[in-house]
Amino acid sequence: MAGVTPAVVPLQLPDPPALVLRGQRFDAGRPAVMAIVNRTRDSFWSGNRHATLEDALTTLRTAVAEGADIVDVGGVRAGQEGESVDAAEEIDRVLPFLEAARRAYPDLVLSLDTWRSEVARAADGLVDLVNDTWAGHDPELVRTAARIGAGVVVSHTGGLPPRTDPVSVRYADAEGDDELAVVRDVVAVLARGAQVAVDAGVPAERVLVDPTLDFGKTTRHSLTTLRHTADVAALGHPVLQALSRKDFVGETLDLEADDRLEGTLAATAVAAWLGTAVFRAHDVRATRRVVDMVASIRGARPPARAVRGEPVER
Repeated sequence: MAGVTPAVVPLQLPDPPALVLRGQRFDAGRPAVMAIVNRTRDSFWSGNRHATLEDALTTLRTAVAEGADIVDVGGVRAGQEGESVDAAEEIDRVLPFLEAARRAYPDLVLSLDTWRSEVARAADGLVDLVNDTWAGHDPELVRTAARIGAGVVVSHTGGLPPRTDPVSVRYADAEGDDELAVVRDVVAVLARGAQVAVDAGVPAERVLVDPTLDFGKTTRHSLTTLRHTADVAALGHPVLQALSRKDFVGETLDLEADDRLEGTLAATAVAAWLGTAVFRAHDVRATRRVVDMVASIRGARPPARAVRGEPVER
């Protein structure tokens, strides 16, 4: 009706549950950036291949300087292409890095990207988080995380085993075969996985849930799941999003990995707005700035300074 001023109501946004690791708390006001260090020669993006320990440690120092709160190290490429790496070789790749990182940065949160319980056991006393990208393929891994006092990342891979790329993926349930079936599967699987972790002895504030875009999903599945980040946050555990330079970004914009930064940052901003607390990223500085800006727009983080328009002292 003309002349009627619409009502303005308080903004309702998902309030991401806090992650607590190594005495540090990450939430909507202090989102965490998780830097990626791949101790591999064959990672999908050439910008994050660190076959030598010194190269990996240089990347670590840069990541910390650019604002990383967590550093996630892995020794095996996630996809099916590339080298075959057994557990012994994986340990040889990640353990010296973790030992050096812990000496250099005693307060830094360290994460281990592995699906193998024996690799996590080898890192006892060094890591604060076990990033199980392959959704409990090794059922002993979550119990190992609990025993070594680490948190755990619960992921969704559509039931695929480690290092398997998705082919002819479909999701259907009692509600029918529609775009929301993937979201319902993600939420159900993550809820079960989180409960398994808590039952194994991992405190709830150390259980991260990761919808794991690209893994077991088409590009359309990943886009739909990202739009429904708030449903993942509603599970009551801190949400991790690993969006950096992924194929769903590349296919959406028809870009190769080297050119996916802007698309990644757009996805990062949406995920932050909808309740994600932790962001796994190759580009630490850019991600830090995006998530801090979104946190301030949400009203959860004060500006670093706010002098524009304020009275000038004489």
